[in-house]
Amino acid sequence: MLLVGLVSLALPFINPNVHYIFLTWIDTWGPGVAWGIRGGITLVGLFLWLRYRGRD
Repeated sequence: MLLVGLVSLALPFINPNVHYIFLTWIDTWGPGVAWGIRGGITLVGLFLWLRYRGRD
């Protein structure tokens, strides 16, 4: 989940002229909500990674 969030945050900056199919549905709610969803996914992924990284 962390990697998906980081990729979704980076893709618009790497090539802003390309519309990625898996990110276009987020943009339908507007740019503020879209960045909130991307940031939320990234934060949840970071939390889960930090929480469970030491378990085998």
